[in-house]
Amino acid sequence: MSWAAYFFRDNVFSKYIGIDLGTANVLVYVKSRGIVLNEPSVVAYSASDNRVVAVGSHARQMLGRTPGRIIVSRPMRDGVIADYLVTEAMLRYFIGKVVGKYSLFRPVVMVCIPAGVTNVESRAVLDATIQAGAKEAHLIAEPLAAAIGANVPISSPSGNMVVDIGGGTSEAAVISLNDIVVSRSLRIGGNKIDEMIATYVRR
Repeated sequence: MSWAAYFFRDNVFSKYIGIDLGTANVLVYVKSRGIVLNEPSVVAYSASDNRVVAVGSHARQMLGRTPGRIIVSRPMRDGVIADYLVTEAMLRYFIGKVVGKYSLFRPVVMVCIPAGVTNVESRAVLDATIQAGAKEAHLIAEPLAAAIGANVPISSPSGNMVVDIGGGTSEAAVISLNDIVVSRSLRIGGNKIDEMIATYVRR
């Protein structure tokens, strides 16, 4: 059984969720429902006891407007986890928002990660997802997920190139026979481009 068939297998007791854990935004896909959530990767929490105050859009609205006792953080940097505990809290919030805080059955979750991440970075994503409430956690390279979403014939023996530009990373990959043949990942994306444009305009 392929990883895709395994992930999307029928099981009435499980909910299957795909998460694009981006530097700028988090997208959540639920099987049979499509994309159900698209919010900024931002968390506001108390500096004294680490209690989460707000997540997503509400937290982003607090940027630059909070008292010293509230910290507003972007826990993802360059496509990978920069703050493990805050990322775990963010995932727990989004998973709970989708499946319900009191659901009897924990979801099976697949998370997109950059193709160029290290084993340590991959393990951090898996661990954070499990700690956030997932029954199972699986990883998929972002270029491969993008190709599937764009209906690229990834199972064909011919090469297909995908370029994925995110908030923190940019990746190019050649895909053939359901796998990435070669890829290149740069830890620069839309956020850095925005900063460069803003700097140029200020001049």
